[in-house]
Amino acid sequence: MSLLEAAVLGVVQGLTEFLPISSTAHLRIVPALLGWKDPGAAYSAVIQLGTVAAVLVYFAKDIGKLWLAFFAGLKARAPFATVESRLAWCVGLGTLPIGVCGLAFKKSIETSFRSLYVMAISLMVLAVILAVVEKVAAHQRRIEDITVKDGLIIGMWQAVALIPGSSRSGTTLTGALSLGFKREDAARFSFLLSIPATTLAGVSELYGLLKAQKHPAQVEQALTAVAESGVKDALGYSHPSTLALIVGTVVSFVAGWLAIAGLLRLLRTRSTMPFVIYRLVLGALLLVLLQRGVLQP
Repeated sequence: MSLLEAAVLGVVQGLTEFLPISSTAHLRIVPALLGWKDPGAAYSAVIQLGTVAAVLVYFAKDIGKLWLAFFAGLKARAPFATVESRLAWCVGLGTLPIGVCGLAFKKSIETSFRSLYVMAISLMVLAVILAVVEKVAAHQRRIEDITVKDGLIIGMWQAVALIPGSSRSGTTLTGALSLGFKREDAARFSFLLSIPATTLAGVSELYGLLKAQKHPAQVEQALTAVAESGVKDALGYSHPSTLALIVGTVVSFVAGWLAIAGLLRLLRTRSTMPFVIYRLVLGALLLVLLQRGVLQP
């Protein structure tokens, strides 16, 4: 993987991670359109650390309050007594569904689920669901009104994002809106909820990639076994260098920061319908290109 590819994919990751249009799909689509190799789920997970850093910096004060309130609640034996402590618990408990499902379906997520057909269908199906929710939602609740039950429900929506093309931001926004939250508040909780899951996934994959670079023969043997087993040809994935990972991660941080600020500003006065239209058009275009053989699944 060249540094140019790493930088471009970093921009794609940063801009699409927080917009409800699926970063995973775009990290698969953009290389395919440009004739590059698929960077693979591992690379995608690692450069997500840049967008995690963007959330941490952007919401640094909020996160500090959540930690303090969490431990204060434990000490006072009243874990849900304050808004901040309750929100902290919502983030923690809301991460459990995606963690459990991610471990259970890890192999499929990294191989067969990365088909462009899967992504095209996911883009369109979730677009329709988001459009329906936008129309019927109350848009009245604030983030201060969140309950532990809300956190778990939105967390289950987040687990749906393990299907590439669904969009973690898109599914959590849809879940929060369906519970009656205002768009901006739904987005703020979506950003906070992203931190544990994307951090753990990124760190885990980074460890795996760094370990792989020390034992290339073993990795090549393992990838060959995967390819011969009838699963998606893992040897078709690009193998990024450490420098490419760094470049992609740093670029995704900058782009992610801009995306967070932009989406929050947009959702104060606008609906998510532009993203619904974009997802429908992109999904339909993908199906056409796949049927005509321009893109390979």
